[in-house]
Amino acid sequence: MKDSIDFGSMDISTLFRKLLVPTVLGMVFSAIFVITDGIFVGKGIGSDALAAVNITAPLFMIAAGIGLMFGVGGSVVASIHLSQGKRKAANINITQALVFSAILILIMSALCFYFVEPLGRFLGSSDKLLPYVIEYMSWYVPFLVFYEILNISMFYIRLDGSPNYAMMCNATAAILNILLDYIFIFEFGWGMMGAAFATSLGTVVGGLMTLVYLMHYSHDLRLYRIKLSRKSLRMTFRNIGYMVKLGNSAFVSEASIACMMFLGNYVFIRNLGEDGVAAFSIVCYFFPIIFMVCNAIAQSAQPIISYNFGAGQPERVRKALRLSLRTALICGICFFILTTLCCRNIVALFIDRSYSAFDIAVNGIPYFGIGFIFFAINMIGIGYYQSIERGQRATIITLLRGVVFMLIGFFVLPPILGVPGIWLAVPSAELLTTLYIIGIYFKDRFIVRRR
Repeated sequence: MKDSIDFGSMDISTLFRKLLVPTVLGMVFSAIFVITDGIFVGKGIGSDALAAVNITAPLFMIAAGIGLMFGVGGSVVASIHLSQGKRKAANINITQALVFSAILILIMSALCFYFVEPLGRFLGSSDKLLPYVIEYMSWYVPFLVFYEILNISMFYIRLDGSPNYAMMCNATAAILNILLDYIFIFEFGWGMMGAAFATSLGTVVGGLMTLVYLMHYSHDLRLYRIKLSRKSLRMTFRNIGYMVKLGNSAFVSEASIACMMFLGNYVFIRNLGEDGVAAFSIVCYFFPIIFMVCNAIAQSAQPIISYNFGAGQPERVRKALRLSLRTALICGICFFILTTLCCRNIVALFIDRSYSAFDIAVNGIPYFGIGFIFFAINMIGIGYYQSIERGQRATIITLLRGVVFMLIGFFVLPPILGVPGIWLAVPSAELLTTLYIIGIYFKDRFIVRRR
């Protein structure tokens, strides 16, 4: 399964391409995983069901964020260990990350399942949408641990030199989800239960595929038995703390999308009712394509940057950064153009023109799409600082982007600009974050030159 990859000596462009193509394809399959739910729910159940799924989305983004946090943190630490020839230490670190995060998700899932109704109300559900929200969460929450395992293991499999197998795991989960969505919703008529259960079964299969690889087919990285002595547990918690420190910006990045959905649901339902939330949910279903492609570019550069940073090769680090930044910028511009030109077709994928939410979405999506350009740059900037062990800076950037600037946008722009202001809240946050990243990057270069 291992591909011919050498992080320390292979040409940066060739290395980046070898990682990028399967990683992007795998992420696209993950995006299809999400979008398929939206299409089948919107067409097979209705716009209220679509809005209900969007109400629950912040919860699942938090779960994904935990997986990404330990995926990024564990892979950065493991890649630096591998660059120094410490294979056993790398194996111990990824095992600690995987086991601890799985326990964390299981506890969270149990609490969410027990408090499913109050949780639905807390997430912003109206009385009309609450039955849909409860039904969806009841059939998805118990399987969240497999979703987390799938997310976190992707990093380790790519670092092990098998990006194509990582892509296969995502693809298998997505294809299975599509098939089961159709069967459960249209053939069996299971409604929200069918949509949730189809997604759950897809993640179960994908997650199990990653575990099989790490236990039986990996080359450098494999799961290692964790010792339970007092000294070993102290070391485990120390390592977990360091991985959280490196990867917490990835968690905050996912949490910021959850924050965007939470705030957006609140503002839209307050100004435009359930139809507004349904319109916003279409953007939230389409946005994962942009997020996952840009994230794939950042993740493709991450092991290259981390490995060469650990090996003391700064020129190779700079080459990988420049290449990933150019690639992300081109993708961001293309997504903006495509979204603007095809917004009516995009909306038609999810709901019929007879719904009031249709026109709301068509009029608003071009405003929202402006942010894709800046979002692409921001993802690379955050990924770069994670990869060179500057997790605190990456976290600050992510908090500004996903909480501070977004809060300002959602509560300042709508009173000034009306409905367009709601749609422009997120793009304005992305723009301000890009300006901040550019500022601190050139400030660092100026300080280095003066020294």
